[in-house]
Parts: sequence; C-alpha cells; structure tokens
Amino acid sequence: MVYNSGFPATYPQSYSQFQQSGAQMPLPNSPFIWIQGGIAGAQSYQVAPNNTVILWDSDEQSIYIKSADMQGKPSIRILDYTIRSEAPRTAQNALSGNNTQVPTKEDISALQSQIDSLKQQIEQLGGMANESTLSANATTAKHKSASKVSAVQTGVPG
Repeated sequence: MVYNSGFPATYPQSYSQFQQSGAQMPLPNSPFIWIQGGIAGAQSYQVAPNNTVILWDSDEQSIYIKSADMQGKPSIRILDYTIRSEAPRTAQNALSGNNTQVPTKEDISALQSQIDSLKQQIEQLGGMANESTLSANATTAKHKSASKVSAVQTGVPG
C-alpha cells in the first residue's frame, strides 16, 4: 500500500491537507461575517474603498457596520441587539391581549358631560370678553364726543 502524508493513496490529496491543517474552510457566499474581539476586531477587519460590510460579533451581542470612503478611510457604526424567546408586542398584539382597562359607557358619558361643561364655561368667558370690548368701545366713543363738544365750545381743536 502506498502512503501519502500518512494517509492511504486512495484518499484525495485535498482531504489530507484539510485534515492536517485543521483549518475551517470558509463558507462561500455566507451572509454573515463573524468577528471576535469586539470593537478591536471590527477595527482590524479590512474593508475595500467605497464598500460597506456588516460584521457580527461572536463574543458580544453587537453588530458593526464598517464602511470605507473613496480614500479608504474607515468608519464604524455599532448596533446592539437583543435575543428574544417570543415575538415582540406590537400594537395589534396589545389590543388583542387581556387588557382590562377598556372604557365603559359610563366613563364615556362622564367625559362627555365634562366636555359640555367646559364648552359652556368657554362660551361664558367669550361673552364676557365681548361685553368688556363693547363697554370699552362705548367709553372711547364717549370721550371722543366729549372732546369734540369742548373743542366746539372753546374753538380749540381736540
């Protein structure tokens, strides 16, 4: 039997090299780029100019969005995420839940009576404002007519 690198000749050469190196083969077209070491790992990841990559941290619950401008100057945005065991509560889920604080007809009618009372108070205050405006206008008119009468009597314009 012929041996090659400690394996029988029947094994493919690439398999024996893979076994000896112990390295993991990268997944082609993987949607995730995993890094280690937090922000330092993200900073050390090389990005080509005019490109953006999304880096997933395998040590922390963080996602790094690393971009490089036309000159190759990098910038990093950090996102922290939370893993949930169930779907988040949306407005629709909250309405369909066991919500015991639904207003009754009595609550609504009590609110309506308060609104009506406030409307009446506003109307009364508006009427009082109109009355005070009318009386102020009447007083001004009285003063103007009195000054005209005195001007006629004395011959001096008012």
